[in-house]
Amino acid sequence: MSSTTIDPPEAVPGEQTREHRLRWLVLAVIGLAQLMVVLDATIVNIALPAAQKSLEFSDADRQWVITAYALAFGSLLLLGGRLSDLFGRRNTFVIGLVGFAVMSAVGGAAVNFPMLVAARAGQGVFGALLAPAALSLLSVTFTKPDERAKAFGVFGAVAGAGGAVGLLLGGILTEWASWRWSLYVNLIFAAVALVGALLMMAPHKAEHRPRLDIPGTVSVSAALFSIVYGFSHAESHGWSDGATIAWLAAGVVLLAAFVVIETRVAHPLLPLRVVLDRTRGGAYLAMFVAGTGMFAVFLFLTYYMQTVLQYSPIVTGVAYLPMVMGMVASATTSTSVLLPRFGPRPLMTTGLTVVAIAMVLLAQLTVDSTYAPHILPGLVLLGAGMGMVFAPGMQGAVTGVRPEDAGVASATVNTMQQVGGSIGTALLSTIAATAATNYLSDAAPSPQGQALAAVHGYTTTFWWSAAIFAAGAVISAFLLPGGKLPEATDAQEGQLVMAH
Repeated sequence: MSSTTIDPPEAVPGEQTREHRLRWLVLAVIGLAQLMVVLDATIVNIALPAAQKSLEFSDADRQWVITAYALAFGSLLLLGGRLSDLFGRRNTFVIGLVGFAVMSAVGGAAVNFPMLVAARAGQGVFGALLAPAALSLLSVTFTKPDERAKAFGVFGAVAGAGGAVGLLLGGILTEWASWRWSLYVNLIFAAVALVGALLMMAPHKAEHRPRLDIPGTVSVSAALFSIVYGFSHAESHGWSDGATIAWLAAGVVLLAAFVVIETRVAHPLLPLRVVLDRTRGGAYLAMFVAGTGMFAVFLFLTYYMQTVLQYSPIVTGVAYLPMVMGMVASATTSTSVLLPRFGPRPLMTTGLTVVAIAMVLLAQLTVDSTYAPHILPGLVLLGAGMGMVFAPGMQGAVTGVRPEDAGVASATVNTMQQVGGSIGTALLSTIAATAATNYLSDAAPSPQGQALAAVHGYTTTFWWSAAIFAAGAVISAFLLPGGKLPEATDAQEGQLVMAH
C-alpha cells in the first residue's frame, strides 16, 4: 500500500473520477475546520454567563474571554498565512487543527479564570494558522471554474453562517450539557478534520528555502494587536480614554511603518501586489465592511431576543436558522450561477445593498414586535445578501494570486473580517450604550423605560449598520472592476493523495 500524488492532467479516467470525489471530501474537511474557527467566535458568547458563574470571575473580567481570542487571532493571521506558504499548507493546517483542539481541551477543563483566558489566547494563535491554510488549500485544490465556483460557494456559506450556528450550538450545549462543552465540541470537529487531512491531502514543501520577513512580521502583528486592543479598550473605557487613543494611534503608526517596510524588503510578508489588485482589494474591503456590520446583528439582535422577547438561548439560536439557510442558498447559487456570468462587482454591490435594506427593517423593532412579521423578513434578506458578499468575496480575495502568495492572500481576507468585527463590536457597542443613556435621560426611570431605552440602543446600531453596508455597496461599485473573474491557473501543488 503506497501513497502517490495525482497530477490531474495525466490521470487515467478511472483515477480522474476518484480524484473528483476526493476533491469534494477535501472541501468537507476544509469547511469543517473553517466552521470550527468561525463558530468559536460566538459559541463561547452564549456559554459565558454559565462560565462566569462556575469560575467566579467579575463582569469587568468577562470581556477578556472574548478579547483574548480576538487579539491573538487578529494579530497573527498574516504571519500564519505566510507560514503556510513557506512550510506547506497541509503541514500548517494539521498543526493548526491539533493545536486548536488541545487549547479547546485546556479551556474546557479550566479550573480558574487565568487558565480559561490563556486557553482562549492559545485558540487564537492556532486559529491564525488554521484559517488562512484552509482558504489557501481551497484555492489550490479547485482550479476548474465550475468546481471552483461551487467550492467557494460552500466555503463562503460556512464562513458567513458559522457565527449563527455557534449561537445555536452554544445554546444547546449550555442548556443541555455544560458550558465546558462549548469548548470540548471542538475536539470532535478537529478529530474528523484531522483524519481527513492526513488521508486525503498530500504533504507539500516550498520549492525555495523559506525566508521570513521579520521586520514586517513584528510591525504588522504589533499594529493589528494595537488596533484590536484599542477598539476593545474603547468598548469598556470610552473613546476619550488616554489608553484607547494611545493604542489606536500606535496601531496606525505601526501599520504605516509596515507598508514602508514591505516596499523595501526582498521577501515581504505581504507583497503589495496582493492588495493593490482591484479585484482582491475590493474583495478585502467588502469583507471588512461585512465584518464591521455583521457583528451588530449577532450581538444586538441576540440581546433583543433574549432580554426583550425573553427567548431562551436555544430558541434564539433556532430563530437564526432562516438566515443561515438563506445564506447557504445565496452563497452556493451566486458563485455557481451569477459570479461566472456577471463577475463580482454587481453581485457584491447588490449583496451589500440587500443587507443594508435588511438592517433598515430590523431598525423598526419595538418592545412589542414579534418574530414572524418583524424579525424574520430582515433575517431572510440578511442571509441572502451576506451570501452574495461572503462567497464571491472569498473567491475574489485569492483570484489571480501567485501560488506562493496564496496563504498570505487568504490570511488578508480573514484579517479584514476579524479586524472589521473588532472595530464594529466596539464602535456599535458604544453607540448603543450612548443612545440608551440619552433616551433614559429624557424619561422617568421605570422597568418599561429601561426596556424602551435598550431597544432604542439596539435599533440605533441597526441604522448605523445600514449606513455602513450602504457605504460598502457604493465603494464596491466604484472600486471593483467590471467583468468576470480571471480563470484560476492550475495549482503547482498536488493536494490529493490516493492509495493503490
